[in-house]
Parts: sequence; structure tokens; C-alpha cells
Amino acid sequence: MAEETHSALVNFLSDPATLVGLGVVAAGTAYYLSSRTTPFSPPVPLGNQTSEVPNVFSSEGGERARKSPFQKTDDLMTSFYEDAKTLYQSFQRGKRESKNGPCLGWRVGPDHPYQWLSYQEFGAGLVQLGVETGQDSFVGIYARNSPEWVVTEQSCNYYSRVLVPLYDTLGAEAVAYIINQTCMSVVVCEASKLLPLIKHSGNCPSLRLIITMANSISSEERDAAQQAGLVLHTMADVKVMGRETPVELMPAAVESLATICYTSGTTGNPKGVILTNENMVADASGVLALVESSITIGPEDVHISYLPLAHMMERLVELFLFMNGARVGFFRGDVKELVNDIQALKPTFFVSVPRLLNRVYDKVIAGVSASPIKKWLFQKAMASKRREIERGVIRRDSMWDWIVFSKIQNTLGGRVRIIVTGSAPISAKVMDFLRCAFGCLVLEGYGQTECAAAASGTVPGDIRGGHVGVPLPCNIIKLVDVAEMDYFAENGEGEICFKGPNVFKGYYKDEEKTKEALDSDGWLHSGDIGRWEPNGTLRIVDRKKHIFKLAQGEYIAPEKIENMYITSKYVAQTYVYGDSLKAALVAIVVPDEEVVLKWAKDNRKTETFEDLCQTQELKKLIHKDMTQTGKEGGLHSFEQASHLHLESAKYALSNLNPNCAKAIFLESEPFSVDNNGLTPTFKLRRPFLKSKYMATFVQLYSQLPS
Repeated sequence: MAEETHSALVNFLSDPATLVGLGVVAAGTAYYLSSRTTPFSPPVPLGNQTSEVPNVFSSEGGERARKSPFQKTDDLMTSFYEDAKTLYQSFQRGKRESKNGPCLGWRVGPDHPYQWLSYQEFGAGLVQLGVETGQDSFVGIYARNSPEWVVTEQSCNYYSRVLVPLYDTLGAEAVAYIINQTCMSVVVCEASKLLPLIKHSGNCPSLRLIITMANSISSEERDAAQQAGLVLHTMADVKVMGRETPVELMPAAVESLATICYTSGTTGNPKGVILTNENMVADASGVLALVESSITIGPEDVHISYLPLAHMMERLVELFLFMNGARVGFFRGDVKELVNDIQALKPTFFVSVPRLLNRVYDKVIAGVSASPIKKWLFQKAMASKRREIERGVIRRDSMWDWIVFSKIQNTLGGRVRIIVTGSAPISAKVMDFLRCAFGCLVLEGYGQTECAAAASGTVPGDIRGGHVGVPLPCNIIKLVDVAEMDYFAENGEGEICFKGPNVFKGYYKDEEKTKEALDSDGWLHSGDIGRWEPNGTLRIVDRKKHIFKLAQGEYIAPEKIENMYITSKYVAQTYVYGDSLKAALVAIVVPDEEVVLKWAKDNRKTETFEDLCQTQELKKLIHKDMTQTGKEGGLHSFEQASHLHLESAKYALSNLNPNCAKAIFLESEPFSVDNNGLTPTFKLRRPFLKSKYMATFVQLYSQLPS
């Protein structure tokens, strides 16, 4: 679903017609309209953004930890507001701040406006779920984003229950594993998940109650539930029962367990990340401290909820918005209609992922490059807006906005004042484009589920790309030695570790994996390699996990190389592999079908995408661009894939550098959750891919010089 969501947004945002009005306007437009816009002042000195923490040294050698410039006391932040220390209190604060204003929004069709539940109406509609209150009650939710999802979440917060999201893309085995590990007795699910859940309930002896979000229950569903020995209700049914048999509220305490968020591993069973009220509120407060250093979040702010709520990133965003009385509107679940929903909602706060934003940028550039006039006009507009941004002027009312960027801005409703991205690296050029095109603050965050989503973020006003900013005030960050990769903390390089009230308590019923992630001093080891920049910001430079050694003794972090290669416009996905007995890398590459088909059209080729993947001409083109991308990104020669296996054909390029591709095989079928190439969180399922392509790797290596 996420890939379709991205494609729907990309196709709309990057239509060349969205970029420019009439090219002839440029001929008479040699100036831009200046305004009295007050320049934006960064909240901290950009040349010195972090400081060392006294008396906090790495027990494994190296430098001191560093802290956030937004940490105002010696203590790490646990809450931004005194009256919002738990999830329950955070929502109550939002109700007061909004003066019982709109809270949750939805729409029933493309021609209908958004309808809103107020904070008061929402609170009154909370269902009691018909199960025990307290920390021993685990409530599963198996659904896409919707008002009902948040209703279920807040119901747990009101009665100290533990919410356990089930990924929309999880298979039956993983769902059963989670239900059984938590001894879950109740699952709230959307209509499409009801029958499959009933079907597999025989493998889940603890499950006894299913609450469907559907308005009614069919006879087929009721009969299936009865045969499985399950109680089945609609949310409306449970709401009525709650009114008839009221239960006293039992809001969770600060230290109370709030959620178990399962993260999908590349192999084996998913791991349950234990997060408390304090973990989540501290993390949301840390993000809020960074954002509110420059922009005040309040009841007039609106957010479009389309990134999965089963992931902590989206839950974190919605928490700090609710904390401030803001509004959250949900897309209708149809990815083809997402842009229509966004335009109807007109969000002020937009959160996305680099994969989408990179593709938007690539398609915009491809669109303007098709016409010399469009390209010239676009470059002039970018240069002008960039100069303004460098002076601290952030706006969307300049002449260049009117001529070039307004239609792009209007695809997101025309009111976005802050864009936040995270979950993967994003290039500086894409961040630059977003700032110019949307005329708003653009921030990048970094973290992981185990620290409740975020651990660092870029400071508002810092437009230098390529880094992930400063620690949030809820945690400190240190680097520790990774000697086998020649990273040493004394040189300002090493594995990134977090410590603070946002760091998780461990993996549910998995002490071994907990000890792998959390050391004896309470530091969370991320598996990422970082470097402190001279101005105190943190840059991600490598990856510790999945590293392997080539025959000549060089350590390889494949994810670093893969992240570099996918910035090539021709590459949609890639999997880099190395045999420890060989001196070179090989790679599977899935080309970007849309880019390839455009290339084919421009070159008057009529073959299908699958047939194009077998042509030597396309392989040479992709190889050349990937190699250049790697060189520009600073990859060492041994990090460049010596053989790219791009599924469908092979060929030899005898005139290439030995460290570049000689045999290429184009894979026309993208890696996906359905074909087991990706985890539900869209990470490469490396063991599966290794097994699937091992015969190919052997063949490729056989063609290499001995």
C-alpha cells in the first residue's frame, strides 16, 4: 500500500504542468518581487549546535556524550508541559487548548468536505472495549489509519490497557505470533481483516473477542465467529454496552506500559518494543521543543494521517499535535484518492518519507528538463528562492511562487508551513528543492522505534544538508568505537548510542535481544555509524549491522552502498551482496520502470519494460549512472558493485574498471512484502534475497577475473 501511496502522490505532484505557467513570462521577468518578510532567525548558533555533557564518558572508550541546545536544565526532558506527563493528560490538554475544537476528521467521498469530531465528542465516544482494565490487558488493533484507530488507542490510555498494533501488511503467521506472545484476548479490526482473522484464530487460543470497525456484521461473519468460539461485536455495540455498564476511568501513570510496537526483523519473528507513557511523552516533548523553537503548534494546525499508525513515527506526530489541540484528518484509505483528500483537508503540517520526496524531486527535474524554457525558468526560480532562504526569508508569496511553485504548493492544499521527513536518508538537493518549492520549514529527523521514534532533528533554519541535526532534549547521544570498521570515538566517529527517558525498556519476553540492544549502562545501540561535524551536528556515515568482509579484508556495509545507489534516477531498488572469499561486490538492481519507459520513448524504443531489462544498451546506461553516483557519493572503489545483477540478462563489459560492473542482470519485478523481498516496514529481507539469488551470484562471480 505504501508504494501505491507514494506513486499516487508522485504522479500528481510532478506533472510538468504543475511546474510552470507560460514559459514566455520568463522573458519579461528579470526580477523578483521583494517583500517586507522578516528574516527567520535560527534559535541556536548554527556554528555550535551541541555541547559535551560533563562527566558522561563512554565506558567503551572515546569522547563524551553530547546534548541538545534545547535542553535547558541538567535533567533530560520528560515532558514539555507540566499538565501533560502521560498520554491521557496530553489529550486532555489538547481539549483545553482547542477550547473543545475539532480533533479527528474524515470524509465519506471525493465530493464531500471533511467532517470533524470535537475533542469533547471524541472523549465521550470512547469505547470500553468490554475487556479488563489495567496493565495485563493487551488490545490488538489490525487496521489502516482511521478515527476508529485513534479511538481505540485513547480507550487504552483511559483505562491503562496496552495497545499492540498489528501491521496492515503482516502475514497470518506474524499476527498469530504477536497475539500468542502477548496472550491477547481482544483485537479491534477493520472490516477487510475480520474474516481472515477469524479463519486463523484457531492458532490463537487466548483470542476470545473481536471488535469490528464495520457498521454491521454479516451472517457469514457471525457464523464463522460462532464456529471459532469467538465473541464478535461492532464498535457501536461496545459503545452501547459501555453506557449501560460504566467502568470507572483508570488513566495510566507515567511509568505505565503504553504500547508494544512490533518491529519486523529481516529474519525470524518480530520483536516487541516495550514503550511506556514516559517514553512516548518524552519523545513527543523533545520534538515539540525543537519545532516550537521557531513555530508554535496550535488548534489551527492540521495534519493529514496517511503514514501507517502502526509505526511509531506517525503516532509520535499525532501525539504532539493532540498535545497542542491541533487537528488530524485521515485519508480515506484509497491511495489513488490521497491527493484529493490532501487538497480537501489543506494541511499545515506534512510528514513524509524520503522515498516519496526523492521521487517527486526526480520527476520534477525530468519534467522541466524536457523544455529549455521550463528548465531555464525553473533554475531562475530555484536560484532566487535559494538566495532568500540563505538570508532567512521563508515565504510562498514571491513572484516565483506565483509563476513556478504555486501549483506544486496547491497539490498539498497550499497551506503547508512545515514538512518533516525521516525513516531513511534524504539528499541535500532534495531538501533544498522542498524548501524552495513549498516555501516552508523543512526538517529531518532520525531515530528508531526503540527510542519511541526520534532521537535527533535538524535545527529550524539550518539549511545545510547531509546531517540529522542535534540530539532532542529528551536524550543524549554518544559514539562508541567500531574497531573492525576503523571508526573510533576519539576521532568523533563511531556507533550512535542514545540514552534518555525516551529509550525503550526492552523487547517483550526476549531478554537476549534486549541485551544486544541495551548495554548495562542503559545506552541503546543503534547499529548506525555517525560522525560529529565541526558545528556539532550528527551525520550518518555508515551502518554496523549486516556488515561483511571481502577477501582483501575490507569491511562492507551494504546498506550504505544501497542508499547511495538508489539516488540514481534509474534505480528503484537494489540489493548488494559480497562473498567473503571474493574480492568484489555483486548487486541485484530493480530499475525504475517509469524512468526506463520514458527513456525508451525518448529513444523510440517500443519494447516492454521486461524486454528492455534484457537489452545491453539499458544495462550500460544504468551501470554508468550508478558508478557515477557512487563516485560522487564518495564510495571507495571496493564499495562499488563489481557485478550488478539486474534480472533478465547478462553481458560483459571488458573495457570497464575492474571495480565496476561487468555482468548485469535486470530484475523487472520489484522487491515487495507480497513476494517476501521486503519486511512490513519495507526493509530488505536480506536472508531471503540471498537465498533467492544465490545461483545468480555464483554465476556472476564465475565471470569475474580470478
